[in-house]
Amino acid sequence: MFSDAVYAALGGGALAAAMLPRLVFRRPLSMPMVFLAVGVTVALLPLPLPVVDPVQDRLWVEHATEVCVIVSLMGAGLALNRPFGLGRWAGPWRLLGVAMPLTIATTGLLAVVLLDWPPAAALLVAAVLAPTDPVLAAEVRVGEPADSERDDDEVRFTLTAEAGLNDGLAFPFVLAAISLAAAGGDWSANWIGPWALGDLLAKTAIGIAAGLVTGRLLGWMFFRAKPSAVRLSEHLEGFVALGATFLSYGIAEIAYGYGFLAVFVTACTVRAVERNHGYHKVLHEFTEQIERMLTAFFLFLLGAYLAKTGFDTLTWPAALLGLLLVLAVRPVTAWVSQIGLSTGPREKIVTSAFGIRGIGSLFYLAYALGHNDFNGLAKQMWSLIAFTVLVSVILHGITATPVITRLDRLRRTSRKPP
Repeated sequence: MFSDAVYAALGGGALAAAMLPRLVFRRPLSMPMVFLAVGVTVALLPLPLPVVDPVQDRLWVEHATEVCVIVSLMGAGLALNRPFGLGRWAGPWRLLGVAMPLTIATTGLLAVVLLDWPPAAALLVAAVLAPTDPVLAAEVRVGEPADSERDDDEVRFTLTAEAGLNDGLAFPFVLAAISLAAAGGDWSANWIGPWALGDLLAKTAIGIAAGLVTGRLLGWMFFRAKPSAVRLSEHLEGFVALGATFLSYGIAEIAYGYGFLAVFVTACTVRAVERNHGYHKVLHEFTEQIERMLTAFFLFLLGAYLAKTGFDTLTWPAALLGLLLVLAVRPVTAWVSQIGLSTGPREKIVTSAFGIRGIGSLFYLAYALGHNDFNGLAKQMWSLIAFTVLVSVILHGITATPVITRLDRLRRTSRKPP
């Protein structure tokens, strides 16, 4: 009966993941909201379905969310058609170089003040909550690959590119928290030096290099190889996207680089080899379908976890920290990072507001807790992270459609000739 119920739940979830995006299209509702609500509801019913405990099932959660993140990174990179450049990517660079460090510093300080947590635990929570995740609100990300770089509006492009890059660039700060915890909270040069040279600089460089090399080789194979059997773009097989995803991730990790960063760079590099080829849409559609199914699965489990035990260790100060991050810290730091950009004020406000937290945060916390117990705060951390993701999914899921729809309407109106 137990396995039968699991099969039925998986089948129903897969069908719902296919139908829901069309049912909630152009409505102040999102697929993640629905699956969270279903997870909560089912967990409260007397049904023989499993409930994942992220503390006891940490290893399973880590690797399952890892797969979900890298698949979404491949899809995000394939969707972007704007060439790399300081000027063209000014928005994402500012969010990564200014908003992200400010968010980590502010969130860490709030964790110390509000929760009275040791510095290592505060830094971990700040780093875990730093990555954004537009996959949880489809309206604010770039859709399918466009034919022209001008087809990507600035808000969607900036949020998608930011999420693709900061999922990898948050890793050094997670590793810094692990090193700080191992040093007993001592900010000493014994670990800061090796961290800066190794975890921050070397691993980032290796991840980028692995992504560039893998992307170039795959791009040649897909579009320019002489034998037609090797030139996979002629066969239009979408599952190849998974092969590219796992290959680039594995190569980067074997070389001690950041695999998340490598996957996104690989996708962008493959896109750059032949920007307007229809094969990009085939690859993107396949990754999007896998990503949608995995995301629905995890949000269902997250809803069940929150309904059963997720709120047991959540304190009011921790809930306040999550609310402050979503409602104040991210909007303010992102706005500050965009000062001086030519983007209009409306676009800056929307970009600042939609710093969505999601699956990446779950992975980073599971990963870090596998290396240190952080003074036995695992359950409290999971409650805080899960609550913050819940707030983000509900708030941004309700507001994304009306806000982006109005922004698109205003943009079209301003472009009309007098």
